[in-house]
Amino acid sequence: MKLWAGQTISEIGTRISREGIPLTAVIVLSASPVEMSWLIAIGGVAALIAGPLAGTLSDRSHRKPLMIVADLGRALALAAVPWAYFNGWLSIPLLLGVAAVVGALTVLFDVAYPTFVPTLVAPGQLLEANSKLALTLSVAEVTGPALTGVLIKLVSAPVAILLDAASFVLSALSIGWIARPEPAPQPHASDTPQSWWREAGEGVRYVFAHPLLRPVALRAATVSLSWGLFGALYVYYAIEVLRMSTVALGIVITLGGLGNLAGALVARRAGTRYPVGAVLIGATVWQGLLNLLVPLASEPGWLAVALLGAAQLFGDVSHPVFNINELTLRQQVAPPRALGRVNACMQLLAKGVFPLGALLGGALAAAYGPRTALLASALATLASSLWLIFSPIRKLRGHEG
Repeated sequence: MKLWAGQTISEIGTRISREGIPLTAVIVLSASPVEMSWLIAIGGVAALIAGPLAGTLSDRSHRKPLMIVADLGRALALAAVPWAYFNGWLSIPLLLGVAAVVGALTVLFDVAYPTFVPTLVAPGQLLEANSKLALTLSVAEVTGPALTGVLIKLVSAPVAILLDAASFVLSALSIGWIARPEPAPQPHASDTPQSWWREAGEGVRYVFAHPLLRPVALRAATVSLSWGLFGALYVYYAIEVLRMSTVALGIVITLGGLGNLAGALVARRAGTRYPVGAVLIGATVWQGLLNLLVPLASEPGWLAVALLGAAQLFGDVSHPVFNINELTLRQQVAPPRALGRVNACMQLLAKGVFPLGALLGGALAAAYGPRTALLASALATLASSLWLIFSPIRKLRGHEG
């Protein structure tokens, strides 16, 4: 409950800086498109570099201190933005540095906390615990963007970012309040000292050698490619091709947040009532089918809003349903001594392939148009289910064996 409370506060705050840093660059510093692209990319690059090391560190060390350090480090980095703003020192290089530090520390936290959860609850409670934590993400997706818009209007983007810094401090205090002793990290299987990178490589090899984790990892890479393609074109397609207003697009995106919230609420019930393999496969297929509505959308405006809104509201239900059940499966089948590196490998696949998908989306849109590129994205999501269908995942019954 303490972890959950801290996460709820910090996740809502994170949505503020996610929008606030780019808006600070545009509104305060009049950033160019090239500078904006660097600002968006550098956090992902930092996360890619930090990911393997974060996995190794999570397996070598206690996770609770890592999470506290990640929270406090992000708070300090974000606090530098309003401090520099009020002192006249705010610049694009400073924002780039903040984005890089926050990106690296975020991946450290995101690897450590799902590795920490199995030490707090019994194996039979993992699905419920993951459902509660995912519910926090869904609530943040619904409330965060609206709250950000109001705060930026009232107090400016740099000051709004200060509230996110405060949220990380509250998260660190909440995690520090957890009194249950954390089990000591398990020693490496080999008596020979291993380098950090070699241990990180062991995590990747473990994932791809495991009959259940390998298809999940391949599915993750394929979906990440698909979503990179989708994310690069969605806003452009809605505004420039479908001629939707920004208000209509905002409504559509909000519907996606509501769908995500609904998925978080039903994920645990789906994982306990139905075979886990069927839930994972069904969620992936459902998402691909609903994504087909996006390239099928056309004018008049009400039809475009209806189809994109349906894709967001009903399609986004599948995200938490899949993610919660997949994370629970991962926590149950990976040995405790390697869970951090397994989590890091999954993060690396998602964050590393996404930019490739974005580049592919731009190339496809230039050659064949954005509608065709978005169709390819939906078909790629559907195709990703084949990794699960033709694997032991298909026969998987329950989370406890």
